[in-house]
Amino acid sequence: MLVYLVSLTFGLSCQNEKQTMTIHDSPVAKKIKKELTIHNDIRVDDYYWMNNREDPEVIAHLERENAYYEKLTAHTKHFQEELFEEMKGRIKEDDASVPYKKNGYWYVTRYETGKEYPIYSRHKGSLGSPEEIMFNCNDMAEGHEFFNLGGIAISPDNKLAAFGIDTVSRRQYTIQIKNLETGEIYSDVIENTTGGSVWANDNKTLFYSKKDPVTLRSDKIYRHIFGTKAAEDIMVFHEEDETFGTYVYKSKSNKYLIIGSYSTLTSEFRTLNAETPYADFQIFSPRERGLEYSIAHYDDAFYVLTNKDKAKNFKLMKVGESNTTSEHWKEFIPHRDDVLLEDIDIFKDYYVLSERENGLNKLKISRWDKSDSYYLPFESETYTAYVSTNPEFDTDTLRYAYNAMNTPSSVIDFNMRTKEKVVKKEQEVLGGKFKKENYKSERIWATARDGVKIPMSLVYHKDTKINGKTPVLQYAYGSYGSTIDPYFSTVRLSLLDRGFVYVIAHIRGGQYLGRNWYEDGKLLKKKNTFTDFIDCSKYLIENKYTSADHLYAMGGSAGGLLMGAIVNMAPELYNGVIAAVPFVDVITTMLDDSIPLTTGEYDEWGNPHEKEYYDYMKSYSPYDNVKPQDYPNILVTTGLHDSQVQYFEPAKWVAKLRELKTDTNLLLFDINMDAGHGGASGRFESLKEVAKEYAFLLDLEGKIG
Repeated sequence: MLVYLVSLTFGLSCQNEKQTMTIHDSPVAKKIKKELTIHNDIRVDDYYWMNNREDPEVIAHLERENAYYEKLTAHTKHFQEELFEEMKGRIKEDDASVPYKKNGYWYVTRYETGKEYPIYSRHKGSLGSPEEIMFNCNDMAEGHEFFNLGGIAISPDNKLAAFGIDTVSRRQYTIQIKNLETGEIYSDVIENTTGGSVWANDNKTLFYSKKDPVTLRSDKIYRHIFGTKAAEDIMVFHEEDETFGTYVYKSKSNKYLIIGSYSTLTSEFRTLNAETPYADFQIFSPRERGLEYSIAHYDDAFYVLTNKDKAKNFKLMKVGESNTTSEHWKEFIPHRDDVLLEDIDIFKDYYVLSERENGLNKLKISRWDKSDSYYLPFESETYTAYVSTNPEFDTDTLRYAYNAMNTPSSVIDFNMRTKEKVVKKEQEVLGGKFKKENYKSERIWATARDGVKIPMSLVYHKDTKINGKTPVLQYAYGSYGSTIDPYFSTVRLSLLDRGFVYVIAHIRGGQYLGRNWYEDGKLLKKKNTFTDFIDCSKYLIENKYTSADHLYAMGGSAGGLLMGAIVNMAPELYNGVIAAVPFVDVITTMLDDSIPLTTGEYDEWGNPHEKEYYDYMKSYSPYDNVKPQDYPNILVTTGLHDSQVQYFEPAKWVAKLRELKTDTNLLLFDINMDAGHGGASGRFESLKEVAKEYAFLLDLEGKIG
């Protein structure tokens, strides 16, 4: 094994001078040869032994990596604290959400100065009535390194609240029930759930989804009777297909309880009248491979958003309550080749369509009686707009949110009848320095190697000189059809104010330019995701936005896979790369159906039990393609309890990089021993993780201090 001695010169954050650090040996992981054979092909994994978090040697190795990280970044600690205080200083600590009304109560989520966690409260009838605190998460989190409360479900009579708590960060929630009038938390304890639940209309029957304890797949729906033990709960649905997950919710009309089953390419629903919780759920329309649909109830009909009949960008269908199978669906909004139909929100007199055209969000408002139909006007070149919280059915008010990369988020109430709007809240950026006119945002287009135009959204301070020495952070995700819209971030200002340009590359694998954009970046076309990112990088360099000495890349989870691929394919383009909770050991993970979430991923990546997909995955899997070459400076992060990308993927990848890389650039591995996929749980604690990442970038740029 090669062990590289690193002699590095760093800038001290508290002094504007250089100091040569002492030489440090990077952690050396032991090698135990493990042959993995399938399709008559043998892969050797010398670090397979790391797959056991219960092994003391694994923990000891991770602790050595953390110690190495701490030693090599010790000179940035003061600067990290400075960044943390700077980012924290922009946040309104005693902040509160815009109240929304549901079933006679106004609900508010608020924060108190100096506190990490939210307080969930409500007011009966009007905001002027006394505050009722439902949950103070600051009190509930005491004694826990990690805490998350989710899935609050209020009973129809407003007296009870079911809620889920995760204190491990494995996304395995324990559901309990609280009396909102007396504050009593009942003895009902339901473990290993998704945290979400829904009440039937009798105020005593609760439906929830339970997880497989090994794979963490949400595979069963149970019925719980308030006041009984969880052991007595009745399973009402079992999703036996290992490639599917399941969940349960209630229609906005409150008439139906709905069970959804989903995979990457296929969906199926079951419905039950919420007045008869002991009856059987009925299949809405049987699953057909490749048929995706979702349902919304209004009056005596369902509205079905679907890709039926090759409607790749989706269309809207209508069907009566009595015969809901797909052969009865009638077209309501036709398919359009150039417009992706993303969602529908239903009100008594209006329906609102969420669309995407040429990458930009559009909101279309229509009356059911067809007397009026129009789009909300958005004038910016690149922005994000989306329908916000609208639980009330009988209202003329649509609440939506708007922001851009240089414009803080606003929550807006729009009167769909009078067309008047009221800005209920604009995100405050404290500290006295931020003025949105000081930042420029634009959209540019790179040409990929196959001739396709790839859009990028970017933002920078107006005083930043754009040239070959400008530092650029290029970010992307590029999987699951998940679109990273151009959004505002107060945290990001710490980079922009220090001369960075921030770029979001809307690469294939996302759905920015419609469903085909997603289809062209998955399965046997997955490499388009990686080459798109690389070609965007080349465009930025060739057009003098930056140079290879000042270009940085960042991605997390599936975006971490992207980072692993680009450093193998084009390491010379980047000075530094941040790979957060990266999915890098693609084949081994996808062959192990005991690993959480694996079986549901086959439609995204392919099933490597089939040779065609195995060979294709092997050609890009970051861990399998590490080779002797120079790599950029790299920071890798993970959480020991991550349930989505297991900690051992980045751990093995880092070990192999240390063994094979031929440079003396930084390779740092930061493991949060208390957290999972989402990192730290507190609103301020999570900023410390961002401060570490930004300090890594700014240190490489010599901008500490």
